[in-house]
Amino acid sequence: MGIGVVIPAAGIGKRMNSTIPKQFLELSGKPILIHTLEVFQQHILIDEITVVTNEASFSQVKLFVERYELNKVKQIVIGGKERQDSVYVGVVATNTDWIMVHDAVRAFITPEEISRLVEAGKGNHQAVTLAVPVKDTIKKVNRNGVVEETLKRDQLWSIQTPQLIHRALLLHAHEQASKQHVNATDDAMLIELLGEPVHVVEGEYTNIKVTTPDDIYLGEAILAKRQKGSV
Repeated sequence: MGIGVVIPAAGIGKRMNSTIPKQFLELSGKPILIHTLEVFQQHILIDEITVVTNEASFSQVKLFVERYELNKVKQIVIGGKERQDSVYVGVVATNTDWIMVHDAVRAFITPEEISRLVEAGKGNHQAVTLAVPVKDTIKKVNRNGVVEETLKRDQLWSIQTPQLIHRALLLHAHEQASKQHVNATDDAMLIELLGEPVHVVEGEYTNIKVTTPDDIYLGEAILAKRQKGSV
């Protein structure tokens, strides 16, 4: 079961209010992107990694890969305008039967979560995603800021990455989305639009996506606790 990882890392992170792309901001003295890549680099079940970046950051990514000796990174490729475009480029460049798509700034993924995804894939699930049950009460609100409905929390999950999908199915989903001019927020949604099932594997609440400045402080806390062996 050959498994490749596609890391879309071409974003600029507008909500971070930084002149530096958020994947290059540092946590504990190391770029967020490197924290992310090292988890997959060290995992025995991962065969190769493809990093998708933009032209402006290509040299920087290449330098990081060499400096941190990430020999599982087999390809660094230039992505497209949207995340979906970049993922497609990465999938095409990756040579394994299975693809994990993972956010570049979701740096706190654990080896155990990756292993659980792979086990689910071995269980004849063609598309698998990490997710956690929603903790908060979720309400549907209209454009005027008025609550229309309170959704049933026991049926709501917050979707994370990685998402493990068979390469042929993922390529087909992206190609169909392109033909229909569909822009999805994640790859699991593209599989759903084909009418194919997406299996959920429970993840960890610490698998956060670094999006705003507050996430940097939370990320530092997660890393500090892990160094002490408490998370």
